[in-house]
Amino acid sequence: MELYPTDASGPELQGSILILPIVSTGNVAQLAVDLLISTFRLKRVGILDSKDLVPTVGGREDGEAGITTPLELYGKAGNKVYAIQQRSPVMKSHKSEFILSLLSFIENSRLSTVIILSGMDLSNRPDAHMLATTYHVLPNAAAGTPLSSVLEELKTHTLPLSTSTAASEIPSIPGSGLTRRLVSLLPLSFPPTGLIIEYVLEGDNRADARILAGAAAKCLQKELGTSGQGAFMTAPILALFAEKGADWMLRVDLK
Repeated sequence: MELYPTDASGPELQGSILILPIVSTGNVAQLAVDLLISTFRLKRVGILDSKDLVPTVGGREDGEAGITTPLELYGKAGNKVYAIQQRSPVMKSHKSEFILSLLSFIENSRLSTVIILSGMDLSNRPDAHMLATTYHVLPNAAAGTPLSSVLEELKTHTLPLSTSTAASEIPSIPGSGLTRRLVSLLPLSFPPTGLIIEYVLEGDNRADARILAGAAAKCLQKELGTSGQGAFMTAPILALFAEKGADWMLRVDLK
């Protein structure tokens, strides 16, 4: 996947954190990234090759020159956080090509951490997930990696879930689009990766997006603002923290 910088210098992705939304139930991940872009005043710093996505074009916000494309990279000079915004779904016959090219781009960018955002159909929420507001899955090997400082913000305790990282052990995630397939294909050389999933229904998902954006911001040790404080701790969020080659663990937030 090619990146076309919008200025001569180009983004400094090495060692940075990347926020990656997946087209899923309610488009809550895209709405959350829009909120993060606005809150942290990120600017478009590059356009990604979107040949595998449904062709889409539109005007830009705030009267900025140019057009909006299906896949764009946002960031800010001096800020080690970048966000990809995907504004159209992947074409049905191009799903495998898109995932492989996206994984290759991320791997070659030498990022420190990737945080994936996605939605999940609320009607598939199991009874076990009614007992706590936040669930995480992460490997034992996450300790000592750049992801461990991100996980520290979640302040959870650990209970065993599984001792395998095989694709068959990744839980079913109904309504999450390509999320499960993408996580299943993470290569061994991929940077530490976190997946935050919110249970949502189709409809007006603005409030859901704020909750999901608040969860991502908390991982980044940032806040969305007074009205968003505390929202993360009351949201039905399922989070999978994945790193290849390690045992999975379940972390349950009891607050």
